[in-house]
This record gives sequence, C-alpha cells and structure tokens, in this order.
Amino acid sequence: MEQRNGREVSFWLAMLPLTVMIIVMIFTVVKLEQGPHIPLIIGTTTAALVAWKMGYTWKDIEEMIYKGIRLALPAVVIIMLVGLTIGAWMGGGIVATMIFYGLKIITPSWFLVAICLICCIVSIAIGSSWSTMGTIGVAGMGIGLSMGIPAGMIAGAIISGAYFGDKMSPLSDTTNLAAGLTGTDLFDHIKHMLFTTIPGLLIALGVYTFLGKKFTTSQIEAVEIAQTSQVLQESFLITPWLLLVPLAVIVMVALKVPAIPALLVGITLGFLSQTFVQGGSLVGGIEALQSGFKIETGNEMVDGLFNGGGLDSMMYTVSMTIVAMTFGGILEFSGMLKALMNQLLKVVKSSASLIASTIGACFLTNASCSEQYISIVVPARMFSNAYRDKGLHSKNLSRSLEDGGTLTSVFIPWNTCGVFILGTLGVSVFEFGPYAVLNFIVPIISILYAFTGFTIVKLTEQEKIEIAQKELEKEQLKDQEVSLG
Repeated sequence: MEQRNGREVSFWLAMLPLTVMIIVMIFTVVKLEQGPHIPLIIGTTTAALVAWKMGYTWKDIEEMIYKGIRLALPAVVIIMLVGLTIGAWMGGGIVATMIFYGLKIITPSWFLVAICLICCIVSIAIGSSWSTMGTIGVAGMGIGLSMGIPAGMIAGAIISGAYFGDKMSPLSDTTNLAAGLTGTDLFDHIKHMLFTTIPGLLIALGVYTFLGKKFTTSQIEAVEIAQTSQVLQESFLITPWLLLVPLAVIVMVALKVPAIPALLVGITLGFLSQTFVQGGSLVGGIEALQSGFKIETGNEMVDGLFNGGGLDSMMYTVSMTIVAMTFGGILEFSGMLKALMNQLLKVVKSSASLIASTIGACFLTNASCSEQYISIVVPARMFSNAYRDKGLHSKNLSRSLEDGGTLTSVFIPWNTCGVFILGTLGVSVFEFGPYAVLNFIVPIISILYAFTGFTIVKLTEQEKIEIAQKELEKEQLKDQEVSLG
C-alpha cells in the first residue's frame, strides 16, 4: 500500500509502532506483571499516528481497525463457545468422568506421552487445536495435576499434540488456508509437512518419555490419587455414558459438521447432563454457562480444577483478541507490514535464506499482529513471487507458512493463541514454552532442511511453463477488464 502522495512507507517508520509496542509490552508484562492489553493499545495509537503521518484520514484508519477486528470474529465466536463448553462439561460431570477414568488408566510416568498422543488423534479428527485444548486439554490438565506433574509440562504436551493435529488435519482451517493461498494441492501440502512434523513429534515424545521417568507412583501419590478419585465420586455421578458427549462432538466434526454447531451440541448435552444426570437446577446450569461452574468439596485441588469455565471467563481473551487486531489491522492495511516484509526480502540471496526468512516473517507477524491467520496470509502474499522466481515449488512455501506461522503463535503472550491457552489451560507462555517441544523444534528442523536442501522441491520445466501460462492469462484478463472499464 502506498501513501496518499504515492511514496511507500519507509522501513524505519513502519518499525516505530512495533518497537514502541514491544518495549512497552516487555516493561508492562515482565517488570510490572500486568496484562498485555494496554501495551497493545499504545502500539495501536502509535500505528494510527504513523498512518496519519502517511496521509491516511481518521476514517481510513478506523476502517483498517474494523477490517482487522472482522478477521478475528470467527476466532472470537469459538473462544466464547469454548468457555460455554468448559462450564457445561464441568457442571455436567463430563470433565470429572474423563479425569476419573484417566487416573485409573494412565500411569504418571507415561502421562505426558499419552496426553500428547491423545491430543494428536483428537485434533487430527476435528482439525482444531483450540477445540482440542478446550475439551480434552482441560481434562488432561486435571489428570496431570492430580498426579503431581507440573502444569507447564502438562500444557506443553497438550499443546504439542493439539497443534500436530491442527497442522496435519485436512479439516484444519490453517492447513486449508496455507494450501489455498499458495495454490498448492491440499494433500500435497500435508504430505510435504510430514517431513518436518513427524520428526518434530518423535523428538517431542522422546522428551516427554524422559521427563516422565521422574514421575513414578509413590505410596503417598497413590493415596492422593485415590483421594481425588473418591472426592470425584462423592461430588459427581461418574458414568462411562457421559464419555459419549465428547465422543459425539469429535464424531460430528470428523464428519465435517462445522465447529460451531458441533460445539453447540456439546454445550447442550453438557447442560442437560448437569440438569438431569447430576441433578442440578436450571439456575445452576445457566450460571455454569454464564459465570462458570462452582463447587466446594473441601479438597483444595479438586475445587481449583472445577471452579471455572463459562462465558465470563473468556471475556479477557475476547477483549485481548479485539485489541490485538486493532493493532494488526492498522499495520496490515496501511502497508507498514508490507514494508517490514520487503526489508526481509532484500536480504534473501538463496533458496535457503528465502525459506528461513519466510519462517522468520511468520514469527514476526505473530508478534506484531497478534493473530495466527495474518501470520499465514501476509507472508503468503509477500513471498509467493520470490519462491517462483527461485524455481521453488509452492509446497515449500505452504510448509514454511505452517512451520513458522501456525506453530509459533503459541509463544507470543499477546497473540490470540497464547492468550487462549492462558484462559483455557490456565498456564502462561513462560510456563509451558520450554515444554511445547513440537512447536519450537519443527521450525528449527524446517530451517535445517532449507540449508541442507533436504526435501526442498524444485519446479520442473513443465511446471514452470504452466505457471508462466497462467500468469499470462491473468494479465490478459486484467487488460480486458481495463479496456471494458
């Protein structure tokens, strides 16, 4: 995008809002131990001033903000539904049932491996890391904490598994987005990601196996687990029939029922379970949906696990998402983000540095725009021609977008993904970061492949001719539109 006077925004001017936001963010979050909202608002204000300096009117800037927020609206709806789901499933005894049977089946030493693999399977089936974390992940946190495993480790294993499936599932929105934006066949894209994601998962499982060795079931821990199970039985009606509720949601999404109606069915079943299975009142069921489920068992750990959820619990995350997208909207639609990406392209000298720059740009976009989807959309637009010019197949770009964009979003505390995890699992980036092994090891593997040339696919001569023909047809269509206009 250009200024009103026709000049492009300079790199240093584009860097100003990002620099201000990051400095204020570090001081506020690390030093003052406050939330990320105000630093993002300060960053948005700085970005608005820069856009005004570029020649945009306030009306233009408002429209940029609204466009940014509109991009996040699907995520906002999912966030609210996940809050309702947690409240309904807590009150309906569904989470208690999953924890109860989980404590009986899974041993502490293998828990991290097991929960990671379970989340892998579920997220592949439903194509959503957020839905996986908001359902199976919540139960997993309860099981792991009952076994005395640190929250950061549990969350890291859950996140690794959830994002493995989100990345590899043909039902995933980010997977389809990366393939669609780059013009890559969906299943070619998924197959190409196997080369980086499977080694990443194996390394993660190896780390979780090693970490799990220290968590053997001692006599004291066995007594604590037995006490937790007893409290759950006294507080809820535990029955395997309640497991049909999460199973129904997983099956519906696997059958390509959209996520929103599938979650609504899960919420309804949870509400009915609280009212008719657990014997709760209608008022109690509605309160669980609105403000979260509340229980007093006398067991501090159980009370800590089950007092939560509800629509209100997600309002912090919703407000964070909206504030983040006001900042990202101005950066994206004013052309500032493009100026930052163009600077990266100037230092690209080889195919290897191009792929590394793509992954770096995705991470930068996650940090600056605070939204996973933008971290795929913007680099896809910026780098597509460069990949073609260097004779690289589009599936190299689509894989890099997911390795650098989808996975690294969880490491930014003010990114919608980082905030969602804090609101859902109750664990901050600083706690789970070292243990979300898949999410940081896959980008490293991808960069190593780039510099060794392993699995980097070049365009064939026939593919180059076909691409050139398509570009020619596009230009001809544009010329026809201009002449008709």
